[in-house]
Amino acid sequence: MWLTALLAMSHRGARRGMSLPGSFRDRLRNPPGKRRKKIFVEPIAPEEWKFYEGDIVEILKGKDKGKQGRVIDVIKERNWVVVRGLNTHYRLLMKTDRSPGMFIQSEAPLLVNDVALIEPADRKATPVEWRYTAEGERVRVSTLTGRIIPLPPEQRKDGIIPSQWKAGPKDTLPEHAVEKTYKASLLLFEEELMQNMGIVEPRRPRKSYWY
Repeated sequence: MWLTALLAMSHRGARRGMSLPGSFRDRLRNPPGKRRKKIFVEPIAPEEWKFYEGDIVEILKGKDKGKQGRVIDVIKERNWVVVRGLNTHYRLLMKTDRSPGMFIQSEAPLLVNDVALIEPADRKATPVEWRYTAEGERVRVSTLTGRIIPLPPEQRKDGIIPSQWKAGPKDTLPEHAVEKTYKASLLLFEEELMQNMGIVEPRRPRKSYWY
């Protein structure tokens, strides 16, 4: 019990970054006992969040101002969005005493205040707000034109969109996965195998006694 409380106290200074909580890189940046400077973030209610993975946005500030790209990651704890191929920087990896390492290009996060959604009709940046339709559906609406900006199709972390997935010849369909093909039996595995293959065993084991 005391060890759990000690570990909880040691992670009070942990700070959410680009790495997933609990991952190897996250543990390297937030080792037990290390207290990092607290980052104050303006809270955004979950029902007021307007950016999702797959949205097309335009950058409003910085070196890539005016460029448009697709959101590939959302970190709500820091009000961050990551846009594919934009706001990039170089990181040095795998540097050792024997190897100089290598630089890789990666996307840095952007604050939600520094990006704007793109309206599909005219491909221009626009502020949006949540509204309700006559049918009671909650949608994102452009405050400039009043057009509805639909939510992007839900996709998995590997980029596959379940609603657009087409099964191949080697894929198992959901209805096949839940199909019950096993039939309960009181026979042993060997007896079931002999029965299915038509093997007849006339021999009988000799009786044995424990005394």
